[in-house]
Formats: sequence, structure tokens, C-alpha cells
Amino acid sequence: MGKHKDRIVMITGASKGLGKALALEFARQGAHLAICARHEQELVKVKAEAEQNGVKVLAVSADVSVPRDVERFTAVAEDHFGRIDVLINNASTLGPSPIPNLLDYPEDDYAEVLRVNAVSPFLVTKRVLPGMLQRNYGSIINVTSEAGHTGYAGWGAYGISKFAVEGLTETWAEELSRTGVRINMVDPGEMNTEMHDLAVPDCDYELADPKEVVPVFLYLASEDALLINGIRFQAQEFREEELI
Repeated sequence: MGKHKDRIVMITGASKGLGKALALEFARQGAHLAICARHEQELVKVKAEAEQNGVKVLAVSADVSVPRDVERFTAVAEDHFGRIDVLINNASTLGPSPIPNLLDYPEDDYAEVLRVNAVSPFLVTKRVLPGMLQRNYGSIINVTSEAGHTGYAGWGAYGISKFAVEGLTETWAEELSRTGVRINMVDPGEMNTEMHDLAVPDCDYELADPKEVVPVFLYLASEDALLINGIRFQAQEFREEELI
């Protein structure tokens, strides 16, 4: 068991890719999990694998861009565990693939991508935050992208939605600066995931395994990062020893 033993960690979009890697590593470190995703069958498999570490796992099929689903998921999690120590807003969608240029981008798809990627972290954080503030303790981690830091042609609504996530993180970090709750963001970089396959179908260069970018999330969720707030981390360049 690691430094996260008995911590309660909530992860959205935990059925595959980075979300799955995060869930399994936190479970290996002894954290109990509240996980959700829209794909119930895959989520149940993650739950079963995580439980092999002897931790408690609450898995709920939910679309966190829908307020009613957010309320159901968070209420059940808080009732089940009594608190949420760490929230990782990971759920996202790419939108149409191949990604069209903005001039050709379907309006409904544009709105859907922003709803899932930019509205959901607002909804979940807004619902979980009061409990964290009451305890004056908590770590919130938003997943961003290089395409949300620099505008790249061909990344469409996905990149724009991540710009919104970065602004959301910085604004909330300022609002929380005098509390015991911290909020940061992580750019995991390009990873070997289903979403990357859709975004860059003819990729001819090496990609990171999602497991390789987990350490920065473990750090931000730990006691070592109590004073870290409003910072953007690049996961593939992260070295915890450089911070000591």
C-alpha cells in the first residue's frame, strides 16, 4: 500500500484510457474509489480489477455533463464513503473523427463537445466542493491538453473545450486560494489511447502508455502537494524528485 491508503478518490471517465490507469494505480496504493463512465460494461471490469487490491470501489454509470447524473453519482458516493478527498475530472469526448476544420464543424457536435469537456468539470466540482470546503481539505485535478494551451488547426472543439478547462481551473484556484482545497490541471501529453487513434488515425510516432503519466496525479493528490494550487503540469515531463 502506498501513501494514498484509505483516501477517497473520485474519477470521472474511468472505464478506459487514462481514467482506467488512474483508477487501477490509486487502488494499488490503497485508495477507495468512486468511479463513473457512460460505458457501464467496461466500467464494471475496471471495478472488478481495482477491487483485487482489497479496496472499496463504487462504480456508477453516469454522464457527468448531465446535472441529474452528477447529482446521483456524487450523492451516492458521499453517502457510501462519507467524503471525497480527491476529484479527478477526466471524462471527455473528442467529437467527430476525423476532426473537421472549424468552418465545417457541425454546430450540434461543437455544442456537445463543449458540454461534455467544459461543462462537466464545472458541474462535478461545484457539487463536490462544498463538502471539501466544510472539511477544509481536498485536491481537485482537471485533465487538460496541449491543444488547450495552444490553438492548433484541426483540433476543433476539443482544443477549444480544453482552453475552457484551463480558464476554469485558474479561476477556481484563485477563488480557493485562502482555503485548504486546491485545484490544479494536468496535460498528460499524447498517449496510446482510443481517443488518440481517432484524433490522429495515421500516427507514426511513439506514444506514452497512460500508466506512464499517472505519477503527477498521485503527487497532486498527496500531502506533499498541499500548497500547490492553480498550476499546470505536463505529465510526461514531471519528476517529483525535482520538487523536493
